[in-house]
Amino acid sequence: MYIKELLEPLNIIDEKNYQDNIDIMGIAYHSERVDEGFIYVAVRGYLTDGHKYVKSAEKNGAVAVLVEEFIEDCDLPQFKVENSRKSLSEISAKFYEYPSKEMKVIGVTATNGKTTTTYMLNHIYESLGYKTGLVGSVINKVGGRSVPSELTTPESLDLQKIFRDMRNEDIKIALMEVSSMALELYRVNDVDYDIVSFNNFSREHIDQHGSFEKYWDAKSSLIRKAKKESYALLNIDDEHIRTLVNQTQATVITYSTKDESANIYVKDLKLVKGRARFTVVIRESFQAFGKIIEKNEFEINLSIPGLHSVENALVATVIALTDGIAIKTIQKSMSEFAGVERRFEYVYEKDFLIIDDHFANQKNINVSLETLSHINCNQLHLLYAIRGNRGITVNRENAETLVSWKDRLNIKEVIGTKSIDSVTSKDTVSEEEETVFKEIIKEAGIKLIIFDRLEEAINFTLKRTHKNDIVLLAGCQGMDNGAKIALDYINHTNQSPIQRSYIN
Repeated sequence: MYIKELLEPLNIIDEKNYQDNIDIMGIAYHSERVDEGFIYVAVRGYLTDGHKYVKSAEKNGAVAVLVEEFIEDCDLPQFKVENSRKSLSEISAKFYEYPSKEMKVIGVTATNGKTTTTYMLNHIYESLGYKTGLVGSVINKVGGRSVPSELTTPESLDLQKIFRDMRNEDIKIALMEVSSMALELYRVNDVDYDIVSFNNFSREHIDQHGSFEKYWDAKSSLIRKAKKESYALLNIDDEHIRTLVNQTQATVITYSTKDESANIYVKDLKLVKGRARFTVVIRESFQAFGKIIEKNEFEINLSIPGLHSVENALVATVIALTDGIAIKTIQKSMSEFAGVERRFEYVYEKDFLIIDDHFANQKNINVSLETLSHINCNQLHLLYAIRGNRGITVNRENAETLVSWKDRLNIKEVIGTKSIDSVTSKDTVSEEEETVFKEIIKEAGIKLIIFDRLEEAINFTLKRTHKNDIVLLAGCQGMDNGAKIALDYINHTNQSPIQRSYIN
């Protein structure tokens, strides 16, 4: 594609050294990924500035650069823009010929549950024979091919390439987790969404965004900027999300686990051995994508346990209904869905129960512990991986939330770990993060034992576990290897774990 055509969507402030209409063979935002004939986009990041690597990009074959400030001693054609990250998204979509416009794209944002919701939807669509695309925090999937994810939402250039690959494989349904960082950093600016949903909102990633207000502004932009022809599905149980009903051009469909004023809501919720069944009520008939969804009531039975699952299952159901999928298909898919790893996952269920949960933030912790309160046990052993790289605020809030369940769950002891054997340097627990967690737990009169290593903490816990107890492996990155360590310990002591079951 010639550079004049490629840069057409951009507002070029100024240019330097440009004479001929160059044929651009590719785009790169990392100098080491530049190849012959590429345009290099100099992006300012949190750790480094891409402008420092223009010379390296030139050496690797770049024929032009996109910059926010001109680079001295560079003979390449330079094009100056106000925001190179936003411009990267625009030219990436242009280069790959706007592939997301050729499929139905469903974008899911939330503080908790994005992964499970998209996996539930993927299961529904695949049960109907669709070849699907999936972009998320666990994997990026194009039809039958999957690769592990590096980011919850890829950089714009990589994302547009994924959509290009989906289009080439004639995929018509693309399901996507949309992170707040992706929204703030323009990664999804040029994705053509047909359905967007906002499931829940609570304090998380505040340190990355700088403030709670900036986090909300980024998160809510998915709804506020939705196109007129799309559908925005909003959980009005959340007071913040409720305010967006009149802040979007999209057609709004509201849902709730308790509010009967919502377009679609839940009633008769029951937990049986931690697993939910409930009735979905379509309060009034509505139209979406030219089809009428009739007023109705129907039951959903989940094979995965926990209150977490109800909200995720409800939004997946509402999205499927909006897309015209039959109720019987939704019911069958939900009853068969096996879940997602580390979302209140039952990893061992024999003489005692081991549950693995990512315990990310206040809402997630509350819902997980609420679910535990409905499961009978002799003793709860709570093993928590203290969060690194999230700052004092998140660790304080998580500890305070945990303490708030002290009496209801009879929590007399917490086993903590810094997981130095299981995390990268990025997620190392700082002295301040450990201290604030310690102080809050001890002030509540709860005994706290902290291990440096995850394996030591798990082995210590399992040695003290008896019949009909529950072990909760709680935490994010620091607990990622917890289930494997626990099952290895059990196998070495001649106990055989049963088949896993999951929830979020």
